[in-house]
Formats: sequence, C-alpha cells, structure tokens
Amino acid sequence: MKRLIVVLTLLLGACGQKHDSAWLGYGEGDYAFVSAPQAGWLTSLAVERGQLVHRGGLLFTLDSTEQRASRDQAEAALVQAKASLAQEEANLTYMKTELARQNRLMRANAGTQQAYDQAENNARQSSARIAQMRAQIGQMEASLSGATYNLSQRRVASQTDGPVEDIYFRPGEYVPASTSVLSILPPANVYIRFFVPETQLAKIHLGDRVRISCDGCRSMEAEVTFIASQEEYTPPVIFSVGNREKLVFKVEARAKGGIPIHPGQPVEVRPL
Repeated sequence: MKRLIVVLTLLLGACGQKHDSAWLGYGEGDYAFVSAPQAGWLTSLAVERGQLVHRGGLLFTLDSTEQRASRDQAEAALVQAKASLAQEEANLTYMKTELARQNRLMRANAGTQQAYDQAENNARQSSARIAQMRAQIGQMEASLSGATYNLSQRRVASQTDGPVEDIYFRPGEYVPASTSVLSILPPANVYIRFFVPETQLAKIHLGDRVRISCDGCRSMEAEVTFIASQEEYTPPVIFSVGNREKLVFKVEARAKGGIPIHPGQPVEVRPL
C-alpha cells in the first residue's frame, strides 16, 4: 500500500512539472497585393492559386481597346506633324535661296528693296513656324509615350518572386482601378509571430536571437524585430490550455531571406 502511494505521488508530481518553457507562435507573412493600375475588364489570368511566379512574369491582362486606339491616334498625329515639319523645312530652304538671290540683285542694283524685304520676312516666318512645329512634335512625342505606357499597363507583370496566395478577380469581371486582383507571398516576407507571457517579457529584447522549431522541420534562427507595447490575451490560434487567458506580449522575429515555413504553421520559440 505504501508503495502504491509513493508511485501515485511521483506520477502526480511528474504531471505537474513543466517540460517545456518554449513560447508558442505561428508563421506569418507580408503579402504583396497586386492591383490593376487602371480600371477595366479582366480578359485573361495567366496564373492560378499556389503557382510560383517570378519577377517580370505576366500575371493578368485587362481589355486594351481604348488604350490601343489612343496610342494609334497619337502615333498617326505624330507622323502627320513630322511630315508637315519636313515640308516646312523644304519651304524654308527655298525661301533662304530666294533671300540670297534678292540680296545679290540688290547689290547689283537690279532688284528692289520691297522684294528683298518680302523674301526676308518669308524666311523669318518660316523659321518661326518650324520652331513652333518642333515644340508641338515634342508634346506629341510625350503624348505618344504616355499612350504607349498606358497600353503597357494593361498587361500586369509580377514585381516580385513567390507563390500566388489568392485570386480576387476572374476573367470577365470588371476590375476597379487600384483594386487588388491577386496576392503573392515573397519568401523573404515570411516571419514568425509569437507570444511572450508578461512574466517573461524581461527575457527578450529587440535584436535578440531566437531559435524556432516546428513539427517536421529543422530548427532555425531569427532576430527579434518587434515587441508590442501593449499586452493582450493569448489569441485563440495558440492552442495551449496552460496559457489560455494569460496576458502576453506579441513579438515578431525575422530572418534574412525569410523563414521557410507556411503562414499559420505552429512553431515553438526559445531564446538563445
């Protein structure tokens, strides 16, 4: 009987011991939300959820009928303006020749001052028209560049690497301007969010190194980059009966290049 009491006492004591003082947390990520720079109908989607995309890869396209027409119109106007400029430059060459001829006639006392003045005025006016036309062509070239850029924005390419996490619009739907069409999670943006009990807050500081472990993955190290200034109750995502309803401080840790886990994946964090 005494032996049974001793065994029960040891078992109860073992049950009451704390085998692990790790802080509990989970993976989190800063998502890149890719928006349509202009409003329009979504005509095609080049990726699907979970697909790995690379910088420069096509993501989706918007209807470009209006933008293509604007580009073509600006291009045609520029071609016409350049043709008019070439014609005016040829006209100026002729007027300069006529001005030189009138000058020779004046020196030979075979011409009139009126004819010379008229030739000089014609050349001056032609030079002014050429300067004005060149300025207009510069504006037209800027308009063409703007129209070409607007057309290019109908094909949206990725500016980062990572898997597509979610898609919010499908072909056939109208996308308002600056509205996210899909989201991407760059691997470098994955970090750890964990919760430190109020009684242990003094053990951790910004810049401290921590060790991260999870089921089925090798341990990793990260640096503490954020400590909440206000305490809160343990969130329900942390499945721990012992820590429930205890005040904790939210802490985040990051590693260069990101942390190779999935957002939402439970982890254990220990100070180094």
